[in-house]
Amino acid sequence: MSSIESENVEFEGALGHKLAGRIYWPPDRKPLGFALFAHCFTCSKDLLGAVRIASTLAEKGWAVLSFDFTGLGESAGDFADTNFSSNLDDLTGAADFLRQKYEAPRLLFGHSLGGAAVIAAAERIPEATAVATIGAPCDPFHVAHLIEKQAPGLKGSEEATVQLGGRPFLIKGQLLEDLAEQTQMKRLANLGRALLVIHSPVDEIVGIEQAKHIYDAARHPKSFVALDGADHLIRRRKDSEWVGGILAAWASRY
Repeated sequence: MSSIESENVEFEGALGHKLAGRIYWPPDRKPLGFALFAHCFTCSKDLLGAVRIASTLAEKGWAVLSFDFTGLGESAGDFADTNFSSNLDDLTGAADFLRQKYEAPRLLFGHSLGGAAVIAAAERIPEATAVATIGAPCDPFHVAHLIEKQAPGLKGSEEATVQLGGRPFLIKGQLLEDLAEQTQMKRLANLGRALLVIHSPVDEIVGIEQAKHIYDAARHPKSFVALDGADHLIRRRKDSEWVGGILAAWASRY
């Protein structure tokens, strides 16, 4: 994929901080359309699987914007002040950036909690005609168990340091409260866009039953693809590049 160029960009996030993004361009820099990617909970745009998926999509003709949510990766801000709702605002800001500088994204896709985020953010991005999830939970509150077992009873502005993905993060109770308030089943029923659900049957973090819940709740057109044998972070090159190819082929219909 040596022909793929990437460009670092910045735009303002939900809480007023500068967010770091990267656009992957197709070889001729004349994209079929723009895609917007949301990374997994506490991850970043530089997760190797995410980079390979974005690069493969770009190789197939798409321009892809991947960015770090507030307080993560190279983006400014305090992660403890963020929540699922602020992530949706960050996604809206990313779409606004593309709309103002290039064109609005037509494809939204996200990994893990990022998949739940693009489903929720779709209603704010009317130009998007296709939404795809990769290893995503049906309900954003699914990730709460990672926090609650380490910091039970956390509420409001109360703080606790928990281990997530092998790293310490300062978490506030407001994150859990915000996750619990999300109306994801209603959003899925009213999505109004083509939906692709990609999930590994052996996903060790987000079980395959979550993919079934997403698929059952959504209306047609909808598709499901099994990412057989892949781990949750899609570490193997053949898996992540295959996902990028599937996304490109599917999205071309929309």
